Amino acid sequence: MRVSNVKVSDLEESIKASKYPMSISPDSCTTEITNTAKALAQSGKGEGHDQFLTGITVSFDLQCSNKMWVEMERYRFVSFVSSQSTMHRITRFNIREQCNGYVDDVIIKRLEELQEEAIADPANEEKRLKLLYNIPSGFELTARLTTNYRALKTVYAQRHNHRLPEWRAFCKFIELLPEAKNLIVPKKEQEQEKGN
Repeated sequence: MRVSNVKVSDLEESIKASKYPMSISPDSCTTEITNTAKALAQSGKGEGHDQFLTGITVSFDLQCSNKMWVEMERYRFVSFVSSQSTMHRITRFNIREQCNGYVDDVIIKRLEELQEEAIADPANEEKRLKLLYNIPSGFELTARLTTNYRALKTVYAQRHNHRLPEWRAFCKFIELLPEAKNLIVPKKEQEQEKGN
């Protein structure tokens, strides 16, 4: 799992907006992360007090396994901007380089054979489909994604101790985002980490 090309937008603007509900003069609201802003961000699931986190957008490139992509799409916390395509490029990928370290060498070799067969007979749809349907869960692809701090708060709560190492690594990425300790990572998790 690898994250690159990260861009965080509207952090200060959303912090300022978090103060609007209690303000009679929005122009006087500051971008300072106050204890109130922290408390709003740390509010419980479904309370709605953390809505301002939706305005803090995060865009990034993520390279991860098919296994992680399937789970990610299930939770619908990201918008896909664009991604690599096995449909368009399966015969051009370097299979060995696209597979992570958990894919057995026997599987990689067989996939390379299927790729050679599809390349040798490009008009044969069956050979192409056989190659596509045998791609392992450890085959890695890259996509450009957009999400927001509120969605990442939920992901972190659900996935920071996940059995799939890619999710734990993704949560480490979340922790590194600007002001993540104040706005995304639950205080109880931070306290547990200090205790270890």
